[in-house]
Amino acid sequence: MTIFKEKVDEEYLTVSEVKTLLEDVEAERAADEDRELRYELARAIEHVNRFAHLDPEESRDLVEELLELEKVDATTAIKIADLLPQSRDELRAVYAQERYALSGDELDDVLNVVAKYV
Repeated sequence: MTIFKEKVDEEYLTVSEVKTLLEDVEAERAADEDRELRYELARAIEHVNRFAHLDPEESRDLVEELLELEKVDATTAIKIADLLPQSRDELRAVYAQERYALSGDELDDVLNVVAKYV
């Protein structure tokens, strides 16, 4: 007999958005003296503190602007907003697992959008 869990909902978030959620959890745990931070939660908080470079609003604006481009889907836009690539090579690494490659002009279009937020 196997027990399966049902996926109820799925939402992609940038690291900056996750940081605000984890800050709320951390504050809640700090208010209750009996509850301590589990190792995994502490590591997740450390990770988002290190890698969140934009404000949550800025990161969501960046994702929305990237989605307006032709060859950028939601998951790729989130990756780009998290990584903030500065060169064509860094951006090509984001697209390495896709079935298509971007042309030089398309890469430059994405990099121009990212440059507005860096």
